Amino acid sequence: MANRAEEISNETSVIHRLPPGAVNRIAAGEVIERPAAAVKELVENALDAGARRIDIEIEHGGKTRLSVTDDGGGMSAGDLLLAVERHATSKLAPGADGDYDLMNIATMGFRGEALPSIGAVARLSITTRQEHGEAHRLNVEGGTLDGPAPAAFGGHGARIDVRDLFYATPARLKFLKSDQAETTAVGEAVRRLAMARHDVAFTLSSSGRKILRLAAQADTEDGRLARLAAIMGEEFGENALPINAERDGARVTGFAGLPTYNRGLPDKQFLFVNGRPVRDKLIVGAVRGAYADFLARDRHPAVALFLDIPAALVDINVHPAKTEVRFRNAGEVRGLLVGALRHALAAAGHRASTTVSAFALGRMTPQSGAAATPMRSTYRPAPAANLYLRDAFAPVTGLNDRQSAFDDVGAPSARAEPAPEQSPGADDTPLGAARAQLHATYIVAQTADGLVIVDQHAAHERLVYEKMKSALDGGAVASQGLLLPEVVDLAGDEADRLEKHLEDFARLGLVMERFGEDAVVVRETPAMLGEVDVKGLVRALADDLSSFGETLALKERLEEVCSSMACHGSVRSGRRMTGDEMNALLRQMEATSHSGQCNHGRPTYVELKLADIERLFGRR
Repeated sequence: MANRAEEISNETSVIHRLPPGAVNRIAAGEVIERPAAAVKELVENALDAGARRIDIEIEHGGKTRLSVTDDGGGMSAGDLLLAVERHATSKLAPGADGDYDLMNIATMGFRGEALPSIGAVARLSITTRQEHGEAHRLNVEGGTLDGPAPAAFGGHGARIDVRDLFYATPARLKFLKSDQAETTAVGEAVRRLAMARHDVAFTLSSSGRKILRLAAQADTEDGRLARLAAIMGEEFGENALPINAERDGARVTGFAGLPTYNRGLPDKQFLFVNGRPVRDKLIVGAVRGAYADFLARDRHPAVALFLDIPAALVDINVHPAKTEVRFRNAGEVRGLLVGALRHALAAAGHRASTTVSAFALGRMTPQSGAAATPMRSTYRPAPAANLYLRDAFAPVTGLNDRQSAFDDVGAPSARAEPAPEQSPGADDTPLGAARAQLHATYIVAQTADGLVIVDQHAAHERLVYEKMKSALDGGAVASQGLLLPEVVDLAGDEADRLEKHLEDFARLGLVMERFGEDAVVVRETPAMLGEVDVKGLVRALADDLSSFGETLALKERLEEVCSSMACHGSVRSGRRMTGDEMNALLRQMEATSHSGQCNHGRPTYVELKLADIERLFGRR
């Protein structure tokens, strides 16, 4: 075809062939957009070469110098020359028919453009040695080759030095960010690759300062979690749930944080496909769907998911920088991820993150150097309306709605009879036995090795929500008729939105009818809610429909409605509870999945160990 084009070409032709140097510089613009991209390409090559240790050094964010040294298989002198040619690679092999299967990729990538692209826009030096061979060095400057020539190199593997990146394309150099920003980008790229390969040791130095040092971990689940905790934070390791699910030949493993361990940004959500870190909208939707019941929309969990899928079902080279993938059946993959996450969250039961109690302890610990506030001699404990204490020797369920025995105590020397060392029921259950209610809002329970403080509204909200979801899955939610139907006035557009979903609300036990232009009449409410503020509930539902619109699937929409109804129908803050009620709430929490957080991602309880409490008072 090329010869034929030359035959018919004439002096008026408007299409010209570009020289190899220009072609490589164009490719560099697609593949090597900044120093972090160059580091990523070089580290991936090292991993494909079988490296067990990779050392990265950068200066001025990688603009003036970056170096990647590995202990992989290395290259011969002949391989060095081929390595800097476009579309030359060791990562593809011909099949029996001599053809190359571009969909069966078992490496980090095969484009074969990284080294020639870097060599076209920078000063590149490659020094390499195979285990039983001699070391050689090849220099490439602006696309011009020098070598290969004998060199000194201890051990085996390769060392690739890149100096003055983009010196041959000054326009590209002007668009680079500050040294600190480029250093941060390099660190992010290295951390993602290190998460994917916990069995490989990594170090990263910036201008001689070590900013990352990761030892190789055992190729086990514990080893993977140790590497993730080293990068995502120790708190993630303490609050991570293991993920392991398989469907139709695809398998997802990894770890997901508890809902109460959440963040304001989705910056700790990672997806790895066949060992490759990728950025894909798929994980955003999957994580949002799995955590929809547990987090407010402005909060985000931390997850690291590793998807192993047959190579024929995923295209890993749809993006020049290999940061995106395309699945043959994205719906099935999303379903696998959502199902795996939900299964792990269900298995967590009522567990809440350790960060909740750690934060509470931190707030209670006296600040160093802070002046102590003297206690006034006229101090009096809270009135009975805010504090309920059970008799120290009464049965666990014997909490009474009577005034505190300390109401008339005025002197600081007042004493209380201590509770017996083994309080009935305290050792038998995870959330312990109720001992008091504070400010008609918080339940204090004693456990075998500490105490638990429960937010009664948040806890009951989760319990009601889970009951409503179970009833919804079973077909319908039982309703109770109102003695007098309640008319709720609304704006015209709010009434219109509610009218579209009257059948959906009826399935949830809330039976309404349109009443004129700007009102609805409520005839039945969900039985499990008991007495409820009907007007407040209906208006909140109208607001929710306005907020999340008509885009959600029916099931998700109904779950949103269930959440709002549970919130408005739960035990409110400020309600006095008897001992039986408090203990019943604790037992239901223990038997209900996800009861460690309310529907908005807030914790329902805080647990303080006895050892931590003793440290607060200097006993340890």
